[in-house]
Amino acid sequence: MSELIKVGMADLKLCPKDQGITTLGLGSCVGVALVDKITRQGGLAHVMLPDSTAIRNNTNVAKFADTGVAELVRQMEAVGAKRSRMVAKIAGGAQMFAFQNNSALVKVGERNVQAVKAKLREFGIPILAEDTGLNFGRTVEFFPATGDYVIKAVGKPVKTI
Repeated sequence: MSELIKVGMADLKLCPKDQGITTLGLGSCVGVALVDKITRQGGLAHVMLPDSTAIRNNTNVAKFADTGVAELVRQMEAVGAKRSRMVAKIAGGAQMFAFQNNSALVKVGERNVQAVKAKLREFGIPILAEDTGLNFGRTVEFFPATGDYVIKAVGKPVKTI
């Protein structure tokens, strides 16, 4: 297998079935991995924030759950994947800092997870597995050929979902 395709923060990329794709540093961010069950075409989005509607002149659709998931689906469909055959796995959405304040701003990880789930539900894409929440960051690797979503976190065993 060749080197993993790298997805930056607030970024998304497609991944052919014979390669792997990774993103680093999912704290409150959510890594959304999609794959077409037949063609094995995959993709990964690194979503930072839940909702683009509060931002004017947004030029980075990958940054937000609502626009990032939609764009990943659009790009996958453009290369022949079918929405009806897509499935998802998600990771991240941690609460990285403990505060007394219980505001929505502090709970951005939880809001990101909820927004990603809502958008996937809207598209009729089932979530097969998730590793979300808690209070630690994650690095993920996704392999469309097998559907393996490998989650790595400091001080935790490697987990494949």
